[in-house]
Amino acid sequence: MGGSAPRRDRSTHLPVETTSFVDRRSELAEGRRLLAKARLVTLTGPGGVGKTRLATRLATGLERAFPDGVRCVHLSGLHDPALVPVAAADALGLHDNSHQPPLPALVDQVRDRRLLLVLDNCEHLLTACARLAAALLHGTPGIRILATSRHRLALTEEHLLEVRPLPVPDPDGDLSQADGYASLALFAERAAAVVPGFTLTPANRASVARLCHRLDGLPLAIELATVRMRVLGIDQLLERLDDRYRLLTAGSPAVLPRHQTLRAAVDWSHDLCTPREQMVWARASVLAGGFDLDVAEAVCADGEQVRSHDVLEAVAGLVDKSVLTRDEHDGTVRYRLIDTLRHYGLERLRMTPGAETEARRRQRDWMQERAAEYEGAWFGPGQRQIVTRLHADQDNLRAALDFSLVTPGEAPAGMRLAGTLWFFWHACGGTREGRYWLERAIEANPEPTRERARALWVAGLLAGCSKDLAGGRRRAHQARELALELGESAEAAHADSVLGMLALFGDDLHGALGHFEASVACGPIPGTLPSITGLDQVGLASVLAFLGRTDRAVSVCEDARRSCEDQGEEWVLSYLLRVLALAYTVKGDWRRAESYGRQALCLKRAVHDVFGIALTLDLMVVIAAALDAHERAAVLLGGADRVWADISSGRFDSTTFNGARRQSEEEVREALGPQEFERAYRRGGELGLPELVEYALQERARKRGPKHGGELPPGPATPAANGGTRLTPRETEVARLVAEGLANQQIADRLVIARRTAEGHVERILSKLGFHNRSQIAAWVTAQTPPADTPSGDAPPVDAPPLASPPEPTSPAPAPPALTPPAP
Repeated sequence: MGGSAPRRDRSTHLPVETTSFVDRRSELAEGRRLLAKARLVTLTGPGGVGKTRLATRLATGLERAFPDGVRCVHLSGLHDPALVPVAAADALGLHDNSHQPPLPALVDQVRDRRLLLVLDNCEHLLTACARLAAALLHGTPGIRILATSRHRLALTEEHLLEVRPLPVPDPDGDLSQADGYASLALFAERAAAVVPGFTLTPANRASVARLCHRLDGLPLAIELATVRMRVLGIDQLLERLDDRYRLLTAGSPAVLPRHQTLRAAVDWSHDLCTPREQMVWARASVLAGGFDLDVAEAVCADGEQVRSHDVLEAVAGLVDKSVLTRDEHDGTVRYRLIDTLRHYGLERLRMTPGAETEARRRQRDWMQERAAEYEGAWFGPGQRQIVTRLHADQDNLRAALDFSLVTPGEAPAGMRLAGTLWFFWHACGGTREGRYWLERAIEANPEPTRERARALWVAGLLAGCSKDLAGGRRRAHQARELALELGESAEAAHADSVLGMLALFGDDLHGALGHFEASVACGPIPGTLPSITGLDQVGLASVLAFLGRTDRAVSVCEDARRSCEDQGEEWVLSYLLRVLALAYTVKGDWRRAESYGRQALCLKRAVHDVFGIALTLDLMVVIAAALDAHERAAVLLGGADRVWADISSGRFDSTTFNGARRQSEEEVREALGPQEFERAYRRGGELGLPELVEYALQERARKRGPKHGGELPPGPATPAANGGTRLTPRETEVARLVAEGLANQQIADRLVIARRTAEGHVERILSKLGFHNRSQIAAWVTAQTPPADTPSGDAPPVDAPPLASPPEPTSPAPAPPALTPPAP
């Protein structure tokens, strides 16, 4: 095997800066100096001093120094110390499916990487963060850590950089050069956002300096104070702040001065809010990370003091007063409370007995409602949006699960939520975390219920994906027995499906065939999940292909494929397309196998199924080797091995899944020779996942074309070729509106449909045509439009690329590799 090259993946999870960064040149210079000589630097300082902003700016400036990029682990919304290494793996883009404990697994996966990891807001998880940092420092040579915390991590390797408040000039001294002070610059900038045209002048400079001095130069306090500029002049602002400060310090003289200052500013902001805004602030403080308006309405409205329609007005007011931060991405607006203001809101909420529990229960119930809605819609056109929304709400899901499993009487709801999210854990890279929550829920809920049967088989499925086949079978058998005892035939069928999958993973092809044959022959039992029914067909077709019964494998796939396409489903469809590629590989029909492999990879990229991408890349290695594209096969081998390193180094330790790939590697190595093979292999290992998939799909080559050395392979890359899968009439209509330049909302208005429905149509059109943006759809529709003298009745149909019948090879096909393992 070639050496494992570090992947040059420069994507980051750094917060987006929504306001300008006020000068911190000395701290930035010192931070760069410390990180040049030390592997752990912790930014310390009081709340509101700007540690996160400084860390973000420092990390952004150093990104080019780290070949594997900069990643940020946001910890403010996390409360369970056991999930700290899981959150770090998420931030690093890892999808570990091994049976190792999470921290050693993480260290193994990043051992050869050179990156900067930002651990933001460590103070409430100090021990877990210290363990993570120590494990990475001792187990890897190339990872550096930048932490933010109110308290040090207390590691011997740690270098501290104290983040101090912004410098403030003496308000009674010479202020001729005061405009250069960062505190005054921050006030002026934020004040100008409130009072357009505001600037520092000789007339107001002394008052601004005195106000910033009173606020101790704390950035958060200064930003909150400027909100009052809407109704007060600077001198009035200063006078009232002095009154507030004297009142607060008189009541609590033991409090540290900077804490007094910040508390005064936050209290003052709270007083500025209406009673409803104060209540929404307090209730929204239970929301971890970011949240959208729907979540805010569900959690903050109680139907009495605050109704749903009150929440929008309150949220708008809190944004206006700089209490809530508003972020917009891809047309979706989300809000968040910075950590200091969230803790303040929790203090206020806890002043009313039972209020926090009620708010957290509403949050949990909303997460359950949303999860159930997504589960019902999963076998349909909205999978990409569902994945995006669940990832955005991951901190709130964790908070809801933790509340349920630690609060007396709430454990059954926690198990229901964990089981409902089976598709998120399984399809979206959450295998390890899903298993963690499910095992906790199973232990907390020993009563024989349908929800327990569901949790057991989901835990079994995730255990199998983690190579714990014995544990998976134990849980699946427990689920089946309990479901039969309760008369829950659908859950029993789901458990049977898991047993079939585990048999396939364990190379028991005939055992798997028995399970899948029985499941498919019975047909869907009322209450069974459509995706699990689809996976039964995927499993049956896979076993048939591995056993050499390819014609029947293709037939099973085509039947299931029609169902997926009718529903606009993509995740199961991507596996069916991969099995079609497998079947044609066994047949030795390489061009058709390659076409289906590309189609599968396109869909897997769309739904970000990293596990499925890895499986498909392995198959494309076999196909490339058989077509004598040896250099290409070696590049794909290197890339596939890097993807698998982020999932499970042993690829299930399965002969069935690994045999042909190993054989192809030997052939390619022999054909290229050691040096050329190693060069190509390392090239693949250095590609980030997006670039690797693009290479596998030969998208760059198709863009260059034959005149520039590009290759125009058959399959979805040639949309102008003759017919294949057809767009539906509604998809055809949407495609033509896209070509007219209409946005999704305009399409929805024109067709009198929901915007989400319009988005789903556009995504399916892109998927069917193998395109990546709307301009490609527009160009393709234009190419399909008949000339002006063509009668409208003779217009050619708007068909998708030739997905089903690619050209036959012109030269004799090489013999297929030995994909069929010996009978168990």
